[in-house]
Amino acid sequence: MFGFLKKSSSGSEKSPGQSTPENESTTSTKTGWSQRLKAGLAKTREKLGGQIAGLFGAGRKIDEALYEELETILLSADVGVEATEELLESLRKSVARQHLQDAAALRSALADALFELLSSLESPLRTGAAKPFIIMLAGVNGAGKTTSIGKLAKLYQGEGKSVLLGAGDTFRAAAREQLQVWGERNDVTVISQEKGDSASVIFDAVNAARARGVDIVLADTAGRLPTQLHLMEEIKKVKRVIQKLDPSAPHEVLLVLDGNTGQNMINQVKAFDDALGVTGLIITKLDGTARGGAIAAIAKSRPIPVRFIGVGEGLDDLRPFVAREFVDSLLGE
Repeated sequence: MFGFLKKSSSGSEKSPGQSTPENESTTSTKTGWSQRLKAGLAKTREKLGGQIAGLFGAGRKIDEALYEELETILLSADVGVEATEELLESLRKSVARQHLQDAAALRSALADALFELLSSLESPLRTGAAKPFIIMLAGVNGAGKTTSIGKLAKLYQGEGKSVLLGAGDTFRAAAREQLQVWGERNDVTVISQEKGDSASVIFDAVNAARARGVDIVLADTAGRLPTQLHLMEEIKKVKRVIQKLDPSAPHEVLLVLDGNTGQNMINQVKAFDDALGVTGLIITKLDGTARGGAIAAIAKSRPIPVRFIGVGEGLDDLRPFVAREFVDSLLGE
């Protein structure tokens, strides 16, 4: 059944940017994002930053043994072979250029090298190019796709934009129900069907958004493994249907990745990008893993922009990726 945007008691649609205790709370939590990010990356920080802090202790000389130990630490944090080699090469150049002698001086040099690598992934998502701006989301089951949609809806409402959700994960009834819960929580329309395929649901969602003048459509799709080729064809069909309605759409194809999967994220990125032309990534659950270094591996192997990262279950725990904040949270004092 089609849902409808709820109205306030005055009969007009409630402004998403209207000041409420919840919005005031959101404003206050923004000031603590750096602290939450640091806490959320605690496991990776302990794995990577903690070991590096011990390695770069004052008084230790810079030699091949140090580089070898650093290589082991980076690889154990899922930074990846190619990214690790690039970081080590950058460090060697910094040592030669700056005539560094003490290992303690390498900490800031490593942070700069990691920032330079990750900065290629920093590219905030801009949504003002079309109306409705259609964002198609993909990912395997369990990656946090449906939850990310709910958080994105809240984020865009906070920017004063109207949002409509398309419950295109028709392979799982639970996914449709979960998205409806997020719709109720965020006070937005959810377009769904009890029967029908994903493409038909998204077709209805886009047409509904056009009729109602909605700013953003968040189109959910069925979770699937990249190896499930017949299901990958279904998700390609969703994209084709969207393009029939608007040749310039979808305006963003977001792939949601579970940070706990580490290096396996690379395989998912490659498979979905080859199938759909992924334009941005959302990396979730970074608070539950010591494998956050895999972002560096993505930067080296398939540098698709990381639009958002998630470090918690709260509505405000999905934020745009900022390379310097991320590096400081991992390697900062």
